[in-house]
Amino acid sequence: MTEPCDLTAVEARRQIGARQLSPVELLASCRARIDAVNHAVKAVTDTIWPRALKEAKAAEAAVMRGDDLPPLHGVPLGVKDLDDAEGLINSYGSRIFARNRSKSDDPMVAACRAAGAIVVAKTNVPEFGAGANSNNPVYGPSGNPFDPTRIPGGSSGGSAVALATGMLPICTGSDGGGSLRIPAAFCGVVGFRPSPGLVPTDRRGQGWNMIPTLGPMGRTVADTCLLLSAQAGFNPMDPLSRPIDPASFRNPTPRDPTTLRVAYTEDWGICPVDSRIGKTFQDRIARLKPMFRRCDPVTPDMGRAHEAFGILRATGMLHSQRANYTDPKKRALLGPNMIANYEEGLAYTAADVAWAQAEQTRIYRAVQRVFAEYDLILSPTLAIPPFKWSQLYQNEINGQRLPTYYRWFSLTYMISLTGNPSLSLPMGLEPSGTPFGMMITGPAAQDRETLRAALGIEQANAADPNLCRPLPDLAKLAKAPKITDEYNVTTPPLDPRPWAGIPA
Repeated sequence: MTEPCDLTAVEARRQIGARQLSPVELLASCRARIDAVNHAVKAVTDTIWPRALKEAKAAEAAVMRGDDLPPLHGVPLGVKDLDDAEGLINSYGSRIFARNRSKSDDPMVAACRAAGAIVVAKTNVPEFGAGANSNNPVYGPSGNPFDPTRIPGGSSGGSAVALATGMLPICTGSDGGGSLRIPAAFCGVVGFRPSPGLVPTDRRGQGWNMIPTLGPMGRTVADTCLLLSAQAGFNPMDPLSRPIDPASFRNPTPRDPTTLRVAYTEDWGICPVDSRIGKTFQDRIARLKPMFRRCDPVTPDMGRAHEAFGILRATGMLHSQRANYTDPKKRALLGPNMIANYEEGLAYTAADVAWAQAEQTRIYRAVQRVFAEYDLILSPTLAIPPFKWSQLYQNEINGQRLPTYYRWFSLTYMISLTGNPSLSLPMGLEPSGTPFGMMITGPAAQDRETLRAALGIEQANAADPNLCRPLPDLAKLAKAPKITDEYNVTTPPLDPRPWAGIPA
């Protein structure tokens, strides 16, 4: 299938501005694609076509009048189902909020509208964004566009699927343990985790917590930058926000890969990695290595990153889920995964949290020392191929049982702890037939330079099938059966437990 909805967001916006593509035509193409394939993968959970069409006609009229056009003028946008978008249901994937129709926009969504985007749809998530299987009690599962029986990742899973299949040209996402990068890797698109506060939010209850972030997703690095230029900004209500020129992310100049000093690690020294993914990563490094100025293996001292992340993650749930857990009526509607996460947080002490924060700080400094000598760190985005969506989590790698239900995405949460800008760039397929994602991590606060380097790598390898973005078979998806609407998981959630041996 080749339709207007298959254009990159950058090219679609260029054609709109040049009067070569009508925003109405682009919207109609996106709607037709959603109608054709969403049944098989369930990326989109709610739409608002009458208002979107009205806005597309207004955008077309502005073009014909010769008005000054904002950067996202006439470009359809999907919003992750954790963010309020006026008129659309924001369910959080929870039965508690299954009929929660938003009365206003979150500030980030409002910023995208102000930049000219046409908000079209909401995209699927796990319940409250916890875990990386976009399967919830409200809408059921999303399927991977390369194999609808497997997960697309999460928690920004619906956004990644919508991008990969051409349903929408740009989508919003968020990232705690890897929720922008995980689905981007599994679906063959780009997900960028910005430095904390670059995309401001006033909804983060623990304002100084640097682990949760908002960010952009696109099919290419340039598309991702275009959306980021609308999302980024300064909001004094976000303690981590700082003055920034959002336009500086638009139309980035690619960094010449031959100037890059690159470090790489397959496992950060402490993460289990499926042998198939390990071999794929080493193959990609061998292919990329000749284009860089330097390319050397490194192993930063990540210490007890698993324990630190586990404690900080679980205790963060004590704030975000307290109102739901302590209210018997709401608690009865919570899934077992959310209850287990909350109760793990209850088990930790103030001493545990203090230790975890200190270990996080030590790990942050260990990673920054790498950047004294290198411009980037490359690693696999994910340690495994995607598993069946009917399985709530992956409980083993290479035959070894995992201690928590989220250990399988530990490669991404290593960098969630440090807050470095990080993105997943698609690089061909892994042996099981789904996309392989390369995680590109840059120095602290160097978001623009990280994106420029990723853009240079992407463009240098655009013609190499082993190193470029793979495409799903849309004709096959259109003929595929409807994915279930039921929250149907055969694997019960693990009972998370306090980490043993944390210093008192």
